[in-house]
Amino acid sequence: KMTQQMRDLQLAQARKPPGPSSPNAAKRLYRNLSGKFRVNYTSFDEGSLVGRGEKEKLRKSYLFQSNAALFEAVEMQDLDRVQDMLKHYSPEELDLNTPNSEGLLPLDIAIMTNNAPIARALLQAGAKESPHFVSLESRSLHLSTLVREAEQRVNELMAQVVNEAPNADCSEKEKQLKAWEWRFRLYKRMKAGFEHARVPDAPSSVHLSVASSSSLQVTFWEPLSVNSAVVTKYKVEWSSSPTFSPLLGEAVISKLKDLHFTIQGLVSGTAYHVRVSAYNMKGWGPPQASVPPCAIPSNWREYDGRAPRRRGQAEALDHLLSQVKTVHQHCICHEPCKNQPQSRKHSVSKSLKHLFHPGSKFLKTLKRGLYLTAIFYKDDNILVTHEDQIPVVEIDDTYSCLLMQDFLWLTKVSCMWDEILWLRQCVTVSQSSCSCILQTRFKMLLAVSQMQGLLGIQDLGQVFFEPIKDKQGNILIVTLKEVKTNQTFESVRWVPVCKLQTSRKSVSSPEEPTALDMLLISIQDKLAYHQRSSHALSPGLYLGYLKLCSAVDQIRVLVPEQLPNILCHVKIRSNPNISREEWEWLQKMASVEDPVPAEPEADRSQNPLFQELQVAIKELITLVNIPLQEAKDFRLYSQEVLDFGDQVSFLLLLPPSDDVCTAPGQNNPYTPSSGFLTLPLQIFELGEER
Repeated sequence: KMTQQMRDLQLAQARKPPGPSSPNAAKRLYRNLSGKFRVNYTSFDEGSLVGRGEKEKLRKSYLFQSNAALFEAVEMQDLDRVQDMLKHYSPEELDLNTPNSEGLLPLDIAIMTNNAPIARALLQAGAKESPHFVSLESRSLHLSTLVREAEQRVNELMAQVVNEAPNADCSEKEKQLKAWEWRFRLYKRMKAGFEHARVPDAPSSVHLSVASSSSLQVTFWEPLSVNSAVVTKYKVEWSSSPTFSPLLGEAVISKLKDLHFTIQGLVSGTAYHVRVSAYNMKGWGPPQASVPPCAIPSNWREYDGRAPRRRGQAEALDHLLSQVKTVHQHCICHEPCKNQPQSRKHSVSKSLKHLFHPGSKFLKTLKRGLYLTAIFYKDDNILVTHEDQIPVVEIDDTYSCLLMQDFLWLTKVSCMWDEILWLRQCVTVSQSSCSCILQTRFKMLLAVSQMQGLLGIQDLGQVFFEPIKDKQGNILIVTLKEVKTNQTFESVRWVPVCKLQTSRKSVSSPEEPTALDMLLISIQDKLAYHQRSSHALSPGLYLGYLKLCSAVDQIRVLVPEQLPNILCHVKIRSNPNISREEWEWLQKMASVEDPVPAEPEADRSQNPLFQELQVAIKELITLVNIPLQEAKDFRLYSQEVLDFGDQVSFLLLLPPSDDVCTAPGQNNPYTPSSGFLTLPLQIFELGEER
């Protein structure tokens, strides 16, 4: 018999005893395992185990119980329990794709009972169908055999219960009878589900887009009708012929968490036709052709052969820096600079002891001058000195007015904290000119070097986009760095931010707080800004809004508070690539006088980018609180697509040319009132690079 052969095969492979086979048995198993789903096997006391083998035996026992419980949960259609086990066990620990003694996998039971929610949960966890069902005939024969054997077993037990006198053995036989009756009903339901099922319909929609000059992206959706059987995989086929003869390639997709596929290795400039079909236990359904029916791999740069803007820039900057270092090799302090990397090898935990050294030069109060403070935080805690003070060092006690150019220069220096000693030596040599600017910047480098030495940390983090100024003449430059390591540092004091804010005794009045008090009051906002400025966008094509405003000494750019390292934006689509055909259309639109020309309805339906842009522009205009009638003269920047790596790209929406940058004192109708802030352009550029 086929069932017996599968059982023999299974016993030879795994030697696994059968799991509980009744609802009551499953409930008892659930109760017994309720406290064991989250067991950490490495947490057992090694001394309580005789050896490694005994520990491994105990672990396998738990895993077997969880595997048996998974089968029972699927059979009883307990979705919550299935999801709980998939969450706390890996597929390997559950033996998710190892057949039981009946030759079935959990996914087989779910799809043959047409339990779509459980089947989808199993598929997303990596479950597969049994490899023993190589044909429809073999599956049908196997199910018929299971039903027949279960019915035979029920009849045998029923006869024994009827003919035997009531005793302990009879009571046990009655329990077995109930269990087999339940299993008989399960197998009949599975057999009926298989017999009534048909192949699935074609996927409801297949969208084809150009991913690059050598790839296409296919996105598809489930069939509207699966014909009483869950779809377990999809097949993507592609060809240069609309008849798909010859077929150039195909791919079977069994991981159904995301229904999309990227066809790689295609020839640029060649049109490819794509279709997708779905599969269930009855076989492959009819294919669905893509929309559009074909696409040509390309990229917008092929329109005029333009090279990437940033190609070779990093290498050129490294080369320029090495040339500068070569010129300054005559510095008398150059030799100590060579020893700098060795000092960095010292343990951070040892170096942080300087925080508690009586001779440290951290300041407690400010006395009219320019200062530097470094904020290191982890979760809701902040690093403080032994006197519960945020580390502060003096830059210049005679400096009462911070020039914006000096501040922006320091923000650039923050990109090379590990080169401070070398920069300081070079500025020292250059001081023969007695430039006030060089004097100030040299003092900034000295303060940075002092902070690094006292903390024992080279990287002071990111400079906050504006210094803190008080009415007493103090200016405080703030750096922020998140400590993500779980390492525990010796003698370091981490203090909750809220405790530091409440315990500090202010020496100023609420009307005229000092820069340190202003820092503590606003520290939560600064930490939130720092965290948000490190967030990255998900892959896709975005529409950004470029709005500048100028002041006497700087140009500022409008950004959202929630993502200050990126322009105000909305997402157009998940595919970041602009194809050559799409770029040609954008150039055509830019060449006409009407900013948004009316296209025939037929052309619009054939141009997905037109529809996507219409939706994105309306959404962006609403986001920045600009009335639609005031945005009628806005235009798309058509000189280039802004690429940020391979996964994120931007199209820019610009106000009228006279209003892109607002001059001081000029009425600014295109700047939203809330939820946004303006950053100095240089700070924004550094944020992009980070």
